[in-house]
Amino acid sequence: VEDRTAAEAICGRYVGAPRAELPPIGADEYYWADLVGLDVVSLAGVRLGEVAELIETGANDVLRVVDGERERLLPFVEQVVRSVDLKERVIRVDWDAEW
Repeated sequence: VEDRTAAEAICGRYVGAPRAELPPIGADEYYWADLVGLDVVSLAGVRLGEVAELIETGANDVLRVVDGERERLLPFVEQVVRSVDLKERVIRVDWDAEW
């Protein structure tokens, strides 16, 4: 997009880029698209659900985890998210299943 007028013309539309064109990420960094669909499991081994989406907030990003009709919003912060394993497709969290 070369100028403001061109940017205004695409306002409200989704913009994408080919995966090969995305910049490399560092250790412990993830593209949101890679996290959607991953299983979320507590440190106690309880499956909490699947990442349905991520929500950007002013303080931190939030995982929206859905298991059937139950929905949980987990902050994507180091104190909660203990590990992300893209190969195993699982996120391990310090989160009680009753919360």
